[in-house]
Amino acid sequence: MTALAPESFHDQLLSRRYEPNVAAVNELCDSLQGAKPGTVVPYVDPMHDVDECRIISLYSNIGEADQSGFITPGDHDAATRMLGIQWKLGLRPEFVMPWNVHPWHIAGEPNGKFTPDQISAGLKPLLKFLALVPRASVIVAHGTEANRLANLLLKTEVPLLWRRGLKTYKVRSLSGRAFAGSPARQEEYLEDMRVAYADAMARTGLQKSPSAP
Repeated sequence: MTALAPESFHDQLLSRRYEPNVAAVNELCDSLQGAKPGTVVPYVDPMHDVDECRIISLYSNIGEADQSGFITPGDHDAATRMLGIQWKLGLRPEFVMPWNVHPWHIAGEPNGKFTPDQISAGLKPLLKFLALVPRASVIVAHGTEANRLANLLLKTEVPLLWRRGLKTYKVRSLSGRAFAGSPARQEEYLEDMRVAYADAMARTGLQKSPSAP
């Protein structure tokens, strides 16, 4: 008799996407996908927490959806850089949550440079997302498209924003042409991001790691 293959780590993560700590936001992802048949809306990894989230990482999701089915900062190098920043600062995953500028992907087709209309289309989903993370008061916007959406957000007159004193930080994307340059220049980009996240942590009452600068 052949033994069944153990469930993969990836399958385990997907099976946990409706756990209480992320269910609300992943149900939003389902509704956004349902509103545009033929699209894929990546989920938020269950290591995050809607009740504890203080900081939102807003990514310019150019390119294809990650095969994991979850929102990522970009390619493998981008994910490694983001993990490095969080590790150095002691920023635990339950206190930060990712979101994409334009939540939708078309299966098998990479997103190109977003049009102004595509960026604008991300505003309502972002506002719905913000309503689900009541303690989040900071957005770190990675990349040009994320910066543009953050500007649109700040121009709205939604009471939620001023009640929370929402602050945005504008930094580079973690991969692609925006991150090109010499190793020294790339280290400067990373340092700018570390400073932004460190300030965001201080603003939201989170303690930095003792080893952080």
